[in-house]
Amino acid sequence: MEKPSSSLSSSRRKSSTMVKASTDANTSLSMLNEDLLQNILARLPSLHFASAACVSKSWNSLCSRILSRPKLSSAISLNPSLPDAVNEVVHKVLSEPIRPHFAIANIGTGFNTAKTLCLIRKSLGFNIPVIVTVANGIMGRDAVTDEFKEVKWGALFSGFGEESYTRFINEGLVLTVGYLPGLKVEALPLRRPTKTSQATWVDNFIKDIKEYSASVSSSPFPVGIILFGEASSDMKLVLEKLDHAMPMDMVIVGDERGSFDFVHKSGNDSRIICSKKGNIEAVALVFAQDRDRSLGTIRFHVALSNGVSTVGPRYKAASVKSNNADCSTWLTARREGQQENLDGQSILLDINNLLDNHIESPDLYIGVIKHRKLSTGAEKPMPRTCIAYHGVVGGDEEYLYVDGIGIKTGDIFQFYYSDPNTALASLTKVHDALKSIHLEKNSKSSKGDGDNATNVFGGIVFACYGRGESFFGRHNVDSSPFLENFPGVPVSGIFCGGEMVRPCTTVIGQCEGASPISCCLHVYSTVYLAMSYTPPSVED
Repeated sequence: MEKPSSSLSSSRRKSSTMVKASTDANTSLSMLNEDLLQNILARLPSLHFASAACVSKSWNSLCSRILSRPKLSSAISLNPSLPDAVNEVVHKVLSEPIRPHFAIANIGTGFNTAKTLCLIRKSLGFNIPVIVTVANGIMGRDAVTDEFKEVKWGALFSGFGEESYTRFINEGLVLTVGYLPGLKVEALPLRRPTKTSQATWVDNFIKDIKEYSASVSSSPFPVGIILFGEASSDMKLVLEKLDHAMPMDMVIVGDERGSFDFVHKSGNDSRIICSKKGNIEAVALVFAQDRDRSLGTIRFHVALSNGVSTVGPRYKAASVKSNNADCSTWLTARREGQQENLDGQSILLDINNLLDNHIESPDLYIGVIKHRKLSTGAEKPMPRTCIAYHGVVGGDEEYLYVDGIGIKTGDIFQFYYSDPNTALASLTKVHDALKSIHLEKNSKSSKGDGDNATNVFGGIVFACYGRGESFFGRHNVDSSPFLENFPGVPVSGIFCGGEMVRPCTTVIGQCEGASPISCCLHVYSTVYLAMSYTPPSVED
């Protein structure tokens, strides 16, 4: 009787083992199928991916898992046909899964901003902020060839003698699309009402930014801002007030001057706003933490490549006349420590003598150290020191003429000139600064490049139009620090007319031990914005 019992027990054990093996096999097959499906979905273009997410709950869950991390996608096209150029860049940026949260298109003057905006909205949808600006040049990977290019708009000279002609090369665009889960993004205008002071409408702009951030986040301060000024704007006061009003770690980057059209959403209402109407000074793409969604940490990192060097002694402004009509300043000055008033011609003669060893005449600026009291709204004014650059227009037997206003009698200034050697040395420091994001990543995660490591997923570059191949003597120099540190990571950029960055400080013109002088608007510089993501830890 024992043997049948033993045999039955053995049979049951075999059956149990077979069932378990079958269950394990089915489970493994199910997991394999899910992994294969996720792998297939991850390779779909965005439009097909969006359709797949609607097939079933399980497919939607897989699609959400694929898009659990932020993403930046960009491409450039130099196609002279606007519809074809837009088609090329849209096809490229949507060639992989992405749910656009915002879009920035930077175009040449050969393209129309309103038409570009219309074409992009038709392709990307009508419920995201889209900004279209006119830039002096673009950077990015070609949508067709995948070659990285830095392109400055310029002129092509053809023919000889009387038959020669000039054709401006200014058609093309770079499109940047971002998906940032965990952040809310909106385009907010800096409006310039008539018969009100600049200080008033800048205060209102800051109020709008704080109110938007507070409405979507647990903080009145955003994570970062990408700012585009209108072509004729002077953004010095705007940046000074923003720098004063915002926390030190809040990032601002952008282009001071470029015409734009953009979409601004107010609740369910989506409005197209055009800077050409004359009452819009700037537009801010505001990135605020989403209080309802936390999927890890997105950080903005900034670096600056300086492209100017000091020359000559320091001066003190002796007499100052502001010309608001053409936004310029006429001034005389004294060398610091001396009493003699110097006219513009005398000052420039001294500076040019010091620059005699330069083969080409560099661009000249004065950097003015401004001690001011600033406030926003009804708060008490607080002392603040900053440096502001003004381009030197010329000088005669009466005055030194510079761009911009806001200089006061008694302000200290020094001359600066564009210097490629300084820029190259500065690019080495930028390279190291971007590399430090890698080091930070490894120090914060014991897994190194594992699932919980910080990774850079995209970047945007803002370079002065005076830089580029003509400045350095070789191509793709300004983009090289990012490309070398983050190969394969999407990056786009523009050549602009005033590079904005914050936080950034300078120690130029300071005594030893003095506190840093704030500087947010630069000349002959290149600004780098790198976006990184750290997934939530297992404990979270």
